[in-house]
Amino acid sequence: MTDGKGDAWIAAGFAELAHSGIEGVRVEVLAKNLGVTKGGFYRRFRDRAALLEAMLATWRDGRIAAIEKHTALDGASARERLKAIITLYSERMNSEAMAIELAIRQWARTDEAAALAVASVDAARLKNVGQLYRATGLSAEEADAKAFLFYCFIFGQSLLFPQHGPRKRAQLLTMSAQLLNDDG
Repeated sequence: MTDGKGDAWIAAGFAELAHSGIEGVRVEVLAKNLGVTKGGFYRRFRDRAALLEAMLATWRDGRIAAIEKHTALDGASARERLKAIITLYSERMNSEAMAIELAIRQWARTDEAAALAVASVDAARLKNVGQLYRATGLSAEEADAKAFLFYCFIFGQSLLFPQHGPRKRAQLLTMSAQLLNDDG
C-alpha cells in the first residue's frame, strides 16, 4: 500500500470520490486540494492506478474491520448486537461515508478491482450478520435471508427521506428494527 505518507493522498482521493466520483480522482485535482505539487504524489505512488488500488484496499480493509468489530459479541447477546448495529447506522448519518460507499459501488459497475472490493465487503457483512442471526436460533437459510434484509434496511434507510418529519422517521426506524430482530 503506502508508507504512511500517502495517507493524505488517499484521504484526499476519498473526499474527491465522494464529491465527484471516480472520474474526479485525478492527481492534479488532489494536489490542488492538498495545496502541494504533483511531485509529492509521485514520491508516494507510481501512478494514479496505484492510488486507486490503495484507496480500494483501504476502503475494503476498513469496512471489513468495522463490521467484525460491530458484530463481535463481547458479552452482548446476538439480538443486542444486532440492535446496536441498527442504532449505529440509523441514528448517526454519515453522509460522506455513504457518498463514498455509493461512489465505490458505481465505480464497481465498470472496474473489476472495485467490483472485487465491493464483493469482499458485502460477503463479510452478510457472513458476520448472518452469524448473529444464527446465534438467535435461526436456520442458516433464514439467517442468511435476514442478514440480506438487514443490509437492505441499513443502506435503504439512509437513502430514503420520507416526507414525514424526524419523529415519524424515528418511529419507522424503531418499528423496522423490531421487525428485523423478531424471531419469525
